[in-house]
Amino acid sequence: MSKYNMKQFILPAILLAVASASIAVGQGMAKSQVASLISRVEDGTDKFRDYLEKRGEDAKDTAAKSGGQTQRGRKPTEDQKSSARSKKDALDSALDDLNGSTNRLKRKFDATDTWMSTKNEVQKVVDDGRKVNQSLTKGNYGTEAARLWATLRAGINDLARAYGITPLPA
Repeated sequence: MSKYNMKQFILPAILLAVASASIAVGQGMAKSQVASLISRVEDGTDKFRDYLEKRGEDAKDTAAKSGGQTQRGRKPTEDQKSSARSKKDALDSALDDLNGSTNRLKRKFDATDTWMSTKNEVQKVVDDGRKVNQSLTKGNYGTEAARLWATLRAGINDLARAYGITPLPA
């Protein structure tokens, strides 16, 4: 094979490989598989929210029974109460944002034939997940919250990878 013929063969082969790689990254999964990932994130968000709401109700009941005293017998200061409320409000707000972006993703995903067109919505889910992650690291929410968040974060990261988006840190 002459050098000229070799170039005619190699260039198209390289172009085909590059095109195949970009298609594989962009649409490597069936829409049903991506829909399953989205459902996992939706369900995880709901479970996490439900857990935190139940935990908050349990804490109120415990505080009412104990007269507002801590386990060591001391009442929390106003600064401690304010700090705890601030952390809880930040987490609630971040979780509301995550729930909203997940719902928006689901609506837009269902309405399209080319699931990659919802990449911006997935980026928003990841960004909102980052806010939840930051809020959780600032407070002590217990092992069950950590377990639920780890599951939800894994789902968000699987979804991010499907779209070629940088996942959340572990």
